[in-house]
Amino acid sequence: MSGTMKSGTPGDRLGQALADAIERVAVTGAAVGSRFPLYAEPGDGRWTTTGRGSWTGGFWSGLLWLRARYTGAEADRRAAAACTARLEPWVGADTATRGLIFWYGTAPAGDDAEAAALRARAARACLSAYDRELGIVPWGDALGGPRLLARVDAVPGTVPLLAGAGPRGAAAAADHLHRHLDLCLGEGKGEGEGAGAGPYEGRNPHIRPALRFEAGAGWQPCEDPPPGWSRGRAWLLLAVADALLRPEVAAGGTARLEQAAAALLAPQGAPAGPLVPPADALRPDGPLDTSAAAITAVALLKLARVPGPRAGQYAARAEAVLDHLARHHLTGRAPGRPPGMLLDGCYDAAKGLAVRHELIWGDFFLTLALAALHGIVDITRV
Repeated sequence: MSGTMKSGTPGDRLGQALADAIERVAVTGAAVGSRFPLYAEPGDGRWTTTGRGSWTGGFWSGLLWLRARYTGAEADRRAAAACTARLEPWVGADTATRGLIFWYGTAPAGDDAEAAALRARAARACLSAYDRELGIVPWGDALGGPRLLARVDAVPGTVPLLAGAGPRGAAAAADHLHRHLDLCLGEGKGEGEGAGAGPYEGRNPHIRPALRFEAGAGWQPCEDPPPGWSRGRAWLLLAVADALLRPEVAAGGTARLEQAAAALLAPQGAPAGPLVPPADALRPDGPLDTSAAAITAVALLKLARVPGPRAGQYAARAEAVLDHLARHHLTGRAPGRPPGMLLDGCYDAAKGLAVRHELIWGDFFLTLALAALHGIVDITRV
């Protein structure tokens, strides 16, 4: 696959899906005003919003930038820039989700100078929070709970964000990623196990999405999120893909990262799983999570740009996921609800929170993947 598809050709299902997703951004913007959308009801598309954006604010900013790049309209560019500026208070917040907020909230802006400056500030702040002894940027306490956590959702976005902070940032990005891989995908061992551990295949059928550091006891698994959490593998895979696209981060660990990607996609050598995973792998009859599928599709498109024997396989799998999402989970133009809603996302299955809903990060990653296929963005730079 070349990485791009011609938009607007007859029968181009994914081209229509992109157009619907972009239209949904406009409808959402009119509905939420200066607030940030979080998740929407599957029936009428009504959004639950947050005032400051929380950890998801960058996905709304990123969607607005994707719309601006798709339409080329100055009004859309101004709306994206205004939303991005509202992310600024999170620069100083003690949270590793700065990676999610500031990478995905600014990278789709391309060469916009103000977005780039905000991203650079966030990268420096993230680097300042890096804990050399633990080898990670800790989860932080800005969102509540214990500060010294290693969580899978602290890695995507943080890897490319840190990589933009010069050689020290790239080294911290590599440490942060490998430490999380060892803890979450590997055997979850305590202090002293560094990036030199062996291959990941077959180590653990389910990852540990979160671990807390306890003095004297080292790293201990957390109960929440659970081991079968769908987005656990997706988030780690995305971070691995970003590292493989950055020689300054991959350095001498390319083979190890490729092993990690293979293990995340096919644990214990099993065939590729469902195109849309259950929200909890330990509850296969429970709700699905299309947001995990969309994240995985973006990761696969990135992996397809890494030279190697699996590139074609990754590209084909990405298109299969996107086609399935467009066919079965994206609302079309039938009466009753807005087009372009990616339904069947699951915010939190254990708490029964938004279990079959449209999620703002699901929308973002689906739109990003479709925009990359149609040449709107360079997937290696977002």
